[in-house]
Amino acid sequence: MEGVLLPVCPSSPSSSATLKPKISIPQRSSFPSSLPTHCSFPQNAAFSHRNSLRSPTFAIAQHEAPVLGKPDNNSVPALPKIDKTGRFCSPRAARELALSIIYAACLEGMDPVRLFEKRMNTRREAGYEFDKKKLLEYNHMSFGGPPVTVESDEEASDLLRHIEEESAIEAEVLTAPPKLVYNTLILRFTRKLLVAVRDAWDNHVLVINKIVPENWKNEPAGKILELCILHLAMSEMAVLETRHQIVINEAVDLGKRFCDGAAPRIINGCLRTFFRELEREESNNRL
Repeated sequence: MEGVLLPVCPSSPSSSATLKPKISIPQRSSFPSSLPTHCSFPQNAAFSHRNSLRSPTFAIAQHEAPVLGKPDNNSVPALPKIDKTGRFCSPRAARELALSIIYAACLEGMDPVRLFEKRMNTRREAGYEFDKKKLLEYNHMSFGGPPVTVESDEEASDLLRHIEEESAIEAEVLTAPPKLVYNTLILRFTRKLLVAVRDAWDNHVLVINKIVPENWKNEPAGKILELCILHLAMSEMAVLETRHQIVINEAVDLGKRFCDGAAPRIINGCLRTFFRELEREESNNRL
């Protein structure tokens, strides 16, 4: 569901008059409505309550993160995300950062490595301070999904207030200078990912054209983010030689976190096809 309006589900004519109307609220996906201008993300809140980098989310497919931060005893333990310096240290943070840079580079028509370095070297405004406590509140594992149904206006207000608070935290984290948010190893890993993407871009464009669905090829401008995820994952597998199980899981999570509809399933299928082709090529080279 696009935007922040609350669709109120009409009650059935046969329902009792004493029943309260149920209000359907989209689960939040977490990218904020305002992002750093130096990354040239669109400022018109394509980051809505549905998943979109056009919004963040990471989860293991069979153990999705609970709605709106509610506890889930069956959820997979989160990876450590903060190191002793108080900065993000999870590889997931690196992939998220790399994806945001690739996406912005596509919108600007710019080399992603140059854009990354430009962002790294951006000077802070006079008097700027960043509260590192926000990093502990930022949730890499927040996840979208189907709308949440509540029983009253009060519950709807509480959920929306929670969404707004998380979005404010994310806006502050994602607009902060990267050196204050990510540790040195994560920034190095991010740059390696971006170099791999840049160097393999032309070859992977040809591969992607063969393996993605026709509707993605017919409307590529509407699938920039999804295609960026494919470029990122394919480059990590082919150039950095990260184990394909890890890369595909992370890419699917990125799809769930930032994209909509069938994108995660399609990304999974495309990357498995790509990996089979990689294996076939390696096998032929050994013969």
